[in-house]
Amino acid sequence: MASKKDMRRPDLAVPYQEPAPKGDAAEFTSTLSSTLPMAAIFTRNRYIGWASVVFSVQGWLGESEDASRSTTSTPGYFTIGMSVMALAVTYLPMFLPPPPGSQGATGTGPAAPVPPAAA
Repeated sequence: MASKKDMRRPDLAVPYQEPAPKGDAAEFTSTLSSTLPMAAIFTRNRYIGWASVVFSVQGWLGESEDASRSTTSTPGYFTIGMSVMALAVTYLPMFLPPPPGSQGATGTGPAAPVPPAAA
C-alpha cells in the first residue's frame, strides 16, 4: 500500500511566471480582417464578404488588452464595420439593380462592330 506522506519538497517548487509578451508582431488574422473587405468590394464576391465578417469578428473577440491599448493596430470594431460595409456593397445590386441596358461604367468588353461602308 502506498504511503500517505507527501513526497514533494517545497523548497524545489518553482512559482509560475507569466511569459514575457512578444514584441510588436503583426498578426495574420489582423491582416486578413483588413484586406478581405477590400477584396470583397473589388470583386463583389459574397463569399469573400462573409469570410471577412467572420475573420473580423474572430479577430475582435481574440484581441488582447495590450493590442487594444496599442495605437498602431486597427481597433476590432473598425474592422467589423469595414467588413459589414463590404458585405453590404456585395449585396447592393440585389436591392438597387443597375438600370436596364447599361453595360457598366468601364466598358471592358470588345467594341461594337462597325457596319460596312456602302460603295
